Amino acid sequence: MIDSSATTIQTARRILFVDDEFDVRRVVQTCLEKIAHWTVIVAESGEEGLRKARTEHPDAIVLDVMMPGMDGYQFLNALLLQPETRSIPVVLLTAKADSLDVKQYEVMGIKGLIGKPFNPLTLHREVAACLNWSV
Repeated sequence: MIDSSATTIQTARRILFVDDEFDVRRVVQTCLEKIAHWTVIVAESGEEGLRKARTEHPDAIVLDVMMPGMDGYQFLNALLLQPETRSIPVVLLTAKADSLDVKQYEVMGIKGLIGKPFNPLTLHREVAACLNWSV
């Protein structure tokens, strides 16, 4: 007899992480992949992030606010204009977390704010809590 609960396949979450700082991208990608076992797609600009949001179909986006060129707010506005990306939940990872009110941005798809600096060992739990995901 086969135990069907033992054969359940759990699919990995797919996160798009958009940040202009190489070191931050590397740390976040490593933490979320190694600790949470999520697939992390990285983008170094808002423009690249929008392209990847359309083509990679992530389960969620973790987004820096302060970036050159297209900043996080411009990214969010563009994300909402595209039918294929407007429903993707977004978590902001920002040094400006204290000055932002998540309620103000809920209409833009923001599910939470995580401040920089962050704890690499608990980042996956913070992201999961914002998205109401179990870890």
